[in-house]
Amino acid sequence: MRLTRQTNYAMRILMYCAANQDRLSRIPEIAAAYSVSELFLFKILQPLVENGLVETVRGRNGGVKLGKPAQEISLFDVVRVTEESFAMAECFESDTECPLVDSCALNSALREALNAFFEVLGRHTIADLVAERPDMRGLLGIDQLTARQPAA
Repeated sequence: MRLTRQTNYAMRILMYCAANQDRLSRIPEIAAAYSVSELFLFKILQPLVENGLVETVRGRNGGVKLGKPAQEISLFDVVRVTEESFAMAECFESDTECPLVDSCALNSALREALNAFFEVLGRHTIADLVAERPDMRGLLGIDQLTARQPAA
């Protein structure tokens, strides 16, 4: 199974926010860290906000932050809200014309594989991804951004 670019960057947005949990993150900063357009990230943000994975704060000093603790956001949660289809083969589609669709061993094996994929994603969280790299803040340029901001 291949995840979409949208899912990949949704996870990256969440990782950025988790690594930067002491302050609001801004889309321009996240876009610069990952070398992608702000417009692309704004598009990805919508399903994350709608499903409570991210919260937005409006205004001049606004930004985004995690909607719940990083250890409560599984990778499956992200995939579930960002992927449109989990059809691994034509027979997974609702309009299939295969006469074996309900009794095919291939269909059954693929469903089992897909469920295993989901189960593994459900065991890992955004917090796990950030914890894997103690230097995550530095990799994303967060520390440099914090150093440049004037004291409050």
